[in-house]
Amino acid sequence: MAKEQLEVLNALDVAKTQWYHFTAIVIAGMGFFTDAYDLFCISLVTKLLGRIYYHHDGDAKPGTLPPNISAAVNGVAFCGTLAGQLFFGWLGDKMGRKRVYGMTLMLMVLASVASGLSFGKSPESVMATLCFFRFWLGFGIGGDYPLSATIMSEYANKKTRGAFIAAVFAMQGFGILTGGVVAIIVSLAFKSRYPAPAYEVSPLGSTVPAADYVWRIILMFGAVPAAMTYYWRMKMPETARYTALVAKNAKQAAADMSKVLEVEIQAEQEKVEKISQDQRNSFGLFSKEFLRRHGLHLLGTTSTWFLLDIAFYSQNLFQKDIFSAIGWIPSAKTMNALEEVFRIARAQTLIALCSTVPGYWFTVALIDKIGRFAIQLMGFFFMTVFMFALAIPYKHWTHPDNRIGFVIMYSLTFFFANFGPNATTFVVPAEIFPARLRSTCHGISAASGKAGAIIGAFGFLYLSQSRDPTKTDKGYPPGIGVRNALIILGGICFLGMLCTFLVPESNGKSLEEMSQENEEEGGAAPSYDSRTVPV
Repeated sequence: MAKEQLEVLNALDVAKTQWYHFTAIVIAGMGFFTDAYDLFCISLVTKLLGRIYYHHDGDAKPGTLPPNISAAVNGVAFCGTLAGQLFFGWLGDKMGRKRVYGMTLMLMVLASVASGLSFGKSPESVMATLCFFRFWLGFGIGGDYPLSATIMSEYANKKTRGAFIAAVFAMQGFGILTGGVVAIIVSLAFKSRYPAPAYEVSPLGSTVPAADYVWRIILMFGAVPAAMTYYWRMKMPETARYTALVAKNAKQAAADMSKVLEVEIQAEQEKVEKISQDQRNSFGLFSKEFLRRHGLHLLGTTSTWFLLDIAFYSQNLFQKDIFSAIGWIPSAKTMNALEEVFRIARAQTLIALCSTVPGYWFTVALIDKIGRFAIQLMGFFFMTVFMFALAIPYKHWTHPDNRIGFVIMYSLTFFFANFGPNATTFVVPAEIFPARLRSTCHGISAASGKAGAIIGAFGFLYLSQSRDPTKTDKGYPPGIGVRNALIILGGICFLGMLCTFLVPESNGKSLEEMSQENEEEGGAAPSYDSRTVPV
């Protein structure tokens, strides 16, 4: 039997959508805007780094980063993110969401600036310095995942909580979009100021010395939106659920939310103490009680995020083939260094504008109407369908006459990833676990996703290489080919669809209902009615 809810938490659950909700979305969302900008902007400048630091006189093609260097530069931020998600997720439950929130933002600002100032006497030392700072950038970004999701879920009302958390995550789309726009503006400005011939005309002259500033400016710009929101993050009060249920300070929780909601709220310290003395609500993460109540839920959130990110990040492998096929990016030797940055940025901006951003906002619009489960299941289903539709007749899609169809199907897989599990895997872990473990469990789920991202981005980079050693990318061993890689990805998406049945539906329920923190002591054992289907 459910016990009576604390007045301060009930006030949050039933509050009408107000200005403070939108303020919280912007403050938390700007962190995600910065996260996406910083994580994805490196892909805009890796070709430029190859031209600047790995040019070899006499080569028919421009210099490129060696496979191990490319993997390190692109992947080290993911490793930092994974570590940051675990560490700051745990710290958010120990110290409070607000106190840790400022730390992650300052780390992101400092590491963004430092990445652009990477130095060294040799190309290897410049890359090593860049990797060092991008690891710490990723570490700060990792902390933003559990903290932003938890803060937004604990501030939101029951009716529109899903849309608010999804809106924070959707700011990623604008971050990716802004990364492309900044790269376009910077490359165009330098291209007009420092005109240069194509590589095939003058290999050395095609990369002007000023090009070294371009990648640094693009990376450093990531510090700007983060720095702009630091003050507002520090002004946000601690969430009432942490203050009341974890810090056990009912008076402070009531005072903070009275200001935010502009209503009078009673402190109810006696109720808080009664809840804190309830042994049923004192179990730890590694306890049998947690395993009994939330073990399947944590398995569901970690497995679905892991499987999604393998598929989601591996999709980037096919961008260069698509962009080249439809003429967005011509052969590298026909361009100078700055022209190549411009073309890559323009192509990625168009993909973000046409499929990435709309998918996120479809989720925001519909998540509280049709529920998390339906969106996630539908997203995995269509990703499975499109992966197999690309893979089985793969030779058909390689013909020039059929490339437009390939681009449409490729874009739809991105759309249904974002109007699907890419958003819901972020939302659900912030809703279904107890307040004292919420940030930690979200961090574990997110870290599982980043492990999948590392496999997707780099494991499949090697796996998707041609079986013919003469057709592999420079420096890579033979793999199983793109067709077989797509079939495996289709199978992974199908597994994600099955694992979705482990995740409970939280639509329209309070956080305490989902975490079973409002069960009466001595009442019936917690049921699993909230699970989507019996398992």
